[in-house]
Amino acid sequence: MSEGQHNGLAANASLGAGDSLWQACIDQLAQELPEQQFNTWIKPLAARVSDDFSKVTVFVANRFKLDWVRAQYSNRIAGLLEKLYGQPVHLELALAPREGYAKTYSTPASTELRSAPEPADISDENAAAAFKNRLNTALTFDTLVEGSANRMARAAAMHVSGTPGQLYNPLFIYGGVGLGKTHLVHAVGNKLLADRPGAKVLYIHAEQFVSDVVKAYQRKTFDEFKERYHSLDLLLIDDVQFFANKDRTQEEFFNAFEALLAKKSHIVMTSDTYPKGLADIHERLISRFDSGLTVAIEPPELEMRVAILINKARAESAEMPEEVAFFVAKNVRSNVRELEGALRKILAYSRFNQKEISIMLAREALRDLLSIQNRQISVENIQKTVADYYKIKVANMYSKKRPASIARPRQIAMYLAKELTQKSLPEIGELFGGRDHTTVLHAVRKIGGERQQLTELNQQLHVLEQTLKG
Repeated sequence: MSEGQHNGLAANASLGAGDSLWQACIDQLAQELPEQQFNTWIKPLAARVSDDFSKVTVFVANRFKLDWVRAQYSNRIAGLLEKLYGQPVHLELALAPREGYAKTYSTPASTELRSAPEPADISDENAAAAFKNRLNTALTFDTLVEGSANRMARAAAMHVSGTPGQLYNPLFIYGGVGLGKTHLVHAVGNKLLADRPGAKVLYIHAEQFVSDVVKAYQRKTFDEFKERYHSLDLLLIDDVQFFANKDRTQEEFFNAFEALLAKKSHIVMTSDTYPKGLADIHERLISRFDSGLTVAIEPPELEMRVAILINKARAESAEMPEEVAFFVAKNVRSNVRELEGALRKILAYSRFNQKEISIMLAREALRDLLSIQNRQISVENIQKTVADYYKIKVANMYSKKRPASIARPRQIAMYLAKELTQKSLPEIGELFGGRDHTTVLHAVRKIGGERQQLTELNQQLHVLEQTLKG
């Protein structure tokens, strides 16, 4: 925070500036943490900021959550508060008051909690009440913006939630980070429970399944493990690529998979790649992944990105003018998570400076993001990256040679240049050896169309996009 912002914050303490300090801290954590971690541990927190900003008390729902937040997040929260305020801030973690009692844990902002005890496993009995299904009730079909990028995946997920155990079992959803895979699987669980409140539903990240397998081996509690996983009506599991090279975990997941299918329970999985693209996963497990319906979520198109920004701004009780949403959407193209991060920056900047949201304000709030993007993603960088990926010479991007081994990577580079830069078709054509803009348009339409049909091409494009975006 600049000196002007700090002074403004202090001067407006009576107008809720303490809330702004805490909200700015939350906004930053939302950008740093995976969506599931943020929604589970950070979003439910409440805070009280002292009038002089020297002390922040964060309230946590129960002892288990308090211990976990203290061990995993308190250092970062304390550091962010100090950075935002510009002076030392004393952080306290406290149980949310109940019957006038709250036990607190003090943590100076400058102190690291390296000696904090290892947090309890979230599958332990003392946390069972807090984590019956691990669903985020805010992630529903109603709060998911629909577009061509996720329409098929959303339709399949809706079908599963309405008639579990029948078609599309398992449902395998794949795509790059931050595209809404986790939102969809939570939506399936929430819809099923709304229709059948007694159903046994569990959402879990693949890393937690790995942890549960390890603990079952260590404690010799496999009967409890099997009872828990084999008795579900619906298993929602995120990021199954984390099973790679974990033989025992894969064995136990295969057993759970077979048991659930036998009793007509449903399984919904997500991954960063399609089943046959998974590395170091047993073939028999991959064949199970691929035996139901496999569907991709693509990066959102422009209109969908605009709708997402406007809807999420309204959810934060803010109005984003359409022209501002278009400006942000044109400059943040990769995924929903980056869009949300950009929105939080704009809202925080607007609150701190007490200015209305405009394109000028958005440009200022996102100046770091825009400068990094403009510096990193250029047509020349795209040409080099694509040439390296397909093992051809960069010079072939400009040459008149037309064998398929050269022409196809060149078309892919043109497509990415149109998607990832602000260059016009004639400008892109000029940078590809003086080609006509109609040649570029043909390449963009051809690759864009094939991306919807060819799984392997879609995956290659995801890899190239993530590489270019760093």
